[in-house]
Amino acid sequence: MTTKPPSPVKKASETSLEKAAYASVDGIPAVDDHDLDRLAYNVWLWLTTKRDSLEHAVRSAGVRLKITEEEAVKKIRENLQQRGIIPSA
Repeated sequence: MTTKPPSPVKKASETSLEKAAYASVDGIPAVDDHDLDRLAYNVWLWLTTKRDSLEHAVRSAGVRLKITEEEAVKKIRENLQQRGIIPSA
């Protein structure tokens, strides 16, 4: 066991894709906060790789949503468009 303090965590920039991904899932009703973390991580992966679709990223996250996947995708897409991360349709 160690008595050293934990390493400092460097906060991501407010304009980073990480912040945008995590902010894009805020307010989406899920069973557990960890579900939203998983969802945000999958959105971040989608933003950085642009593989497949946003719908596939939400589905592959395996989150337990209290709304439909379609509604979640719509909210995430709107949040990302408002931030200028993805173009408006």
